[in-house]
Amino acid sequence: MEKTFSLRTNNHDQMVEITSEIQHWLVEQKIKNGLVIISSMHTTAGITVNENADPDVKADFLRRLDEVYPWKHKKDLHMEGNTAAHLKTSTVGHAQSIVLSNGKLVLGTWQGIYFCEFDGPRNRSYHVKVIEG
Repeated sequence: MEKTFSLRTNNHDQMVEITSEIQHWLVEQKIKNGLVIISSMHTTAGITVNENADPDVKADFLRRLDEVYPWKHKKDLHMEGNTAAHLKTSTVGHAQSIVLSNGKLVLGTWQGIYFCEFDGPRNRSYHVKVIEG
């Protein structure tokens, strides 16, 4: 079972929680157990699992990535000028795998799944594949 989801980001750097959208789809599909793979369809946007309780975590996360990978660097050669976005995506990763048990994503109390925008705002997509078992 698989599906491609679409979303619109509103900021240059942004973390959009997608946990409930994925969980809702899994319930609709009546999938109970397996491995859920969530993959960004972009080289400048990633997928991560992080805290979903305190919004300051998202702000800190994005700020610290900016400190490590500043948007403009005098030695960057990529014509589009978005080398930092590519580096952030490679660091965060383009995909995550989450166990599905009894119809629920197995996440900790404070964990959520995030689509990480690093070169927005844009129309984006991510793909979800379930390996049932």
